[in-house]
Amino acid sequence: MFERIGAPKEIDIDKPYWDQSTYRGRALHFLTVTNPLNVFATSQQLEHARDVVTKYRQGEVLEKQGVTENELWRCKYLYDSAYHPDTGEKMLLIGRMSAQVPMNMMITGCMMTFYKSTPAVIFWQWVNQSFNAIVNYTNRSGSSPIPTETLARSYIGATGGAVITALTLNRLAQRGPPLAGRLVPLAAVAAANCVNIPLMRVTELQNGIELQTEDGTKVGHSKRAAKQAIATVTLSRILMASPSMILAPIVMNYLDRRQLLRNAKWAAGPIQVLICGVCLTFATPLCCALFAQRVPISINQLEPDIREKVRLHDTNLETVYYNKGL
Repeated sequence: MFERIGAPKEIDIDKPYWDQSTYRGRALHFLTVTNPLNVFATSQQLEHARDVVTKYRQGEVLEKQGVTENELWRCKYLYDSAYHPDTGEKMLLIGRMSAQVPMNMMITGCMMTFYKSTPAVIFWQWVNQSFNAIVNYTNRSGSSPIPTETLARSYIGATGGAVITALTLNRLAQRGPPLAGRLVPLAAVAAANCVNIPLMRVTELQNGIELQTEDGTKVGHSKRAAKQAIATVTLSRILMASPSMILAPIVMNYLDRRQLLRNAKWAAGPIQVLICGVCLTFATPLCCALFAQRVPISINQLEPDIREKVRLHDTNLETVYYNKGL
């Protein structure tokens, strides 16, 4: 996947390999970040990746050890998939970005298979939001860790919102066609994301998201930029879940009408899990790539007081940047 070959020279491995100003570059970046195969990396492979990255950052000449530029980038992305960027600690396996596809395909497939029973709806929505809480905690900021109270509030709010939405829509869907009932889990997941993400990032809404100049100098915080960041992340999360949660119900509804599974009803679950796996493998990175990670924002779009504060830093400054998160 990495095109350049040879010994590493002056390479900034703290920036993505691909150009993040283009959708293609962002898509290739996230395809590598969310690669499910990284879940199967052994402890020895992870330790080797950490050793290579650590030594390179310390200024060691890695070509003496036979490490090419390709190998350096492979180690960098493998290292990032398993170790926390702030603390350097190895992250919980199911909370890593590389575990998103296998975990979500199982959970989503089960949510859509067992959507009629009230206990099953409650159980799988709880499992889904518990997994989301683990992901949010695992990928928390080391410099600004998520308070336990915020994590608990987000967990309870998202789980409650998802369950209430699913049960309410299930009741309404009983009067409609079979396909309507199969689409209820998507509505529940969308509702949960609209609750979970703003609650999890409530401190940014209250205090503003950090603004930086192009060279990374901090120049202030903006609540308006925080709202934009959270809105785009929420939208991308919903779109991420949509292909599998729309395609699987359509396929299963077709199979039911044709009675193709009448002698193999057990196959409904595995089929939906498989469909979710295929869709999520591509939807996860492609939807993460919809919006730039480091977002430019014009000074004129900021709050008046923040605008004045930023211009005190540099009167010629017209654009600042913020990290929207994932």
